[in-house]
Amino acid sequence: MEAVAKVGLIGLGVMGENLALNIERNRFPIAVFNRTKEKVDHFLQGRAQGKAVTGCHDPKEFIAQLERPRKIVLLVKAGDAVDQTIESLKPYLEKGDIIIDGGNSHFQDTRRRAKELATHGFSLIGSGVSGGEEGALLGPSLMPGGDEKAYEEIRPIWEAIAAKVNDGPCVTYLGPDGAGHFVKMVHNGIEYGDMQLIAEVYDILHRGLALSVDAIAEVFATWNKGILDSFLIEITSQILIVKDSDGRGPLVDQILDKAGQKGTGKWTSEIALELAVPIPTIDAALTARQLSAMKEERVAAQEILQVPEPAKIASKDKNKLIDALHDALYASKICSYAQGMALIHSGSENYGWHINLSETARIWKGGCIIRAKLLEQIRQAFSRSEETKNLLTDKEFAAFLVAAQDKWRYAVTTAMSIGIPIPALAASLNYFDSYRSANLPQNLTQAQRDFFGAHCYEIVGKPQLGLIHSDWQNLIKVQAKSK
Repeated sequence: MEAVAKVGLIGLGVMGENLALNIERNRFPIAVFNRTKEKVDHFLQGRAQGKAVTGCHDPKEFIAQLERPRKIVLLVKAGDAVDQTIESLKPYLEKGDIIIDGGNSHFQDTRRRAKELATHGFSLIGSGVSGGEEGALLGPSLMPGGDEKAYEEIRPIWEAIAAKVNDGPCVTYLGPDGAGHFVKMVHNGIEYGDMQLIAEVYDILHRGLALSVDAIAEVFATWNKGILDSFLIEITSQILIVKDSDGRGPLVDQILDKAGQKGTGKWTSEIALELAVPIPTIDAALTARQLSAMKEERVAAQEILQVPEPAKIASKDKNKLIDALHDALYASKICSYAQGMALIHSGSENYGWHINLSETARIWKGGCIIRAKLLEQIRQAFSRSEETKNLLTDKEFAAFLVAAQDKWRYAVTTAMSIGIPIPALAASLNYFDSYRSANLPQNLTQAQRDFFGAHCYEIVGKPQLGLIHSDWQNLIKVQAKSK
């Protein structure tokens, strides 16, 4: 059978279909396969009709359609399904063939699979794909990692289908084995933080200021014209103007307040703990989703704990608080991105990936969910100094945060004073205050640890003494006798 396709794709969910159409639109004939024959036939008879798309009904037929070296995109559910799909393909692959996992696989799974496939002469590219259904069709942000020579084989395809911004396609080679999926995981963690920050500001505007949903939509639409310009702010302003079809008012008011999650946020928190990188804004966003899932408990607790209605802000202070929330949101977003980039830096150092943080910010400027005007400033910050470990120390970001802190504190303390939970906004401010504090109270923590567990401590200004342990109870007795 003569090969007719430049690339193959397995997994015809909505993302798979859209990415296949994107690839075909960019003049790369494609073969598609799905474990259910009906999905393939439905796609061929529908959206793919008349296009350079070849449908296949078994792995052998699918592989036979592909030019060598074969390039196979997997868009199947992360986990066992990826391993099972790879195993089904192995009997028909040849040395040099390339598998591209475009799902949200855990980066450690990607590292394991890359190592195992290499023993057979196959290459694995673990590529993050961000942008949702629309991005997959019109141009996503792509975050590939794996064998660099294999990436060069797929680079023309990946650059063609990626979103385009003023400085190029939103794709770059990030590093070996699991680098791409690590970056995508952290991208999703930042996304969690960003969404939670926006939700908290919405809550303050809605419950604290008693603004109508339409008025809040106008606030976000106005903010989207300035430094807060981003995909998530934009869609928030659009979501808020949609009315319920049954005439009950804004649709958002009819949606149950239980947020779902697919695991990448949890993975971000887990690896941050392992690498000892603080990401409190992202952690707070994850916790907020977990608390939201406890709907029945929260409803019962509201009666027991006698939660008052939030005190309404005086009308003369409304514009002051809205202005403060603007700066608080932007400052908190900076902290969320700073935490994510610091985690990528640490992961890159730990696993030897040499990830370019400036390029990482650049490829997020278009196509992806966290695309924002802010990312060009982040790109510039890391371009100015490759030694930057944390965005908070960049001169431009530092200047804004210092200037914004009074409004930031006003927004946070006002929300707390009227009983509106703001875990992510508060976590961001606490991160800022902690990171810039030369002295923290963990001197007392170390003393406590040494008292009950002989964990030792160091003396300020005397590193030559090394670790010291004190017999605290004896010291207390001796000092009591001397009084």
